[in-house]
Amino acid sequence: MNNKKMITVLALSSLSLALLTSCGSKDKKTETSSTSVSKEKKVDLNSLDLPQLNDSITVDEYLVKLTTSAGEIEVKLFPKQAPLAVENFVVHIEKGYYNGIVFHRVIKEFMIQGGDPKGDGTGGESIWKGKDGKKDSGNGFKIETSKQLYNIRGALSMANTGQPNSNGSQFFINQNNQDVSDGLLSDDYPEKIIETYRKGGSPNLDGGYTVFGQVVKGMDVVDKIANAEVKEGSKDSPANPVKIESTDILQKPKK
Repeated sequence: MNNKKMITVLALSSLSLALLTSCGSKDKKTETSSTSVSKEKKVDLNSLDLPQLNDSITVDEYLVKLTTSAGEIEVKLFPKQAPLAVENFVVHIEKGYYNGIVFHRVIKEFMIQGGDPKGDGTGGESIWKGKDGKKDSGNGFKIETSKQLYNIRGALSMANTGQPNSNGSQFFINQNNQDVSDGLLSDDYPEKIIETYRKGGSPNLDGGYTVFGQVVKGMDVVDKIANAEVKEGSKDSPANPVKIESTDILQKPKK
């Protein structure tokens, strides 16, 4: 695999690493996630606001629409918890960066990935590319983590190469709808998030990828894209890629 190709988990060189259908990999993923979270300073997780679990759009959130060749997807964005990722995504939308770009990777019961102008997973850049500063000194920007945001079903997250500051323009939407709550500990996750993981998601990605949004409308479209036929001999390249025809900002946070 091209070592420059954007990935969403452990290079995803095979479906056995990406999906939760392998009985041996499920426990390993849960353990990895729990270990990384437990090293952080303990807080009362159940007292935290969990904006992903509320379909309403608050005054401090964005609402954006992706109009695709398979239908419309509406996503709310969380600038308070992931300011860099949200700013990057919004500015790209305002400039029409994502218009005409396809979902180049689709893995049933895992995720759909897009945001690469090249359409093959090797391209894309952040809005700060080539500029000096804390956000970006080369190709991307840092991972942002929050105890309020998780890779539940419908979560919008940044893809990265596994290297520091490698967030660019590629993103993915968690699509898995299988119960992945087994093994998640209340010391590491809010109880409501553990319950939500019964409906799907990828807890193994928590802490390693920036979650910055949540689908509030159009998960049927996400499912349709994820279940698309892939090219012969490929595990994740769609035979007929779904295109993002246009992107729109429906609501901006009130200052």
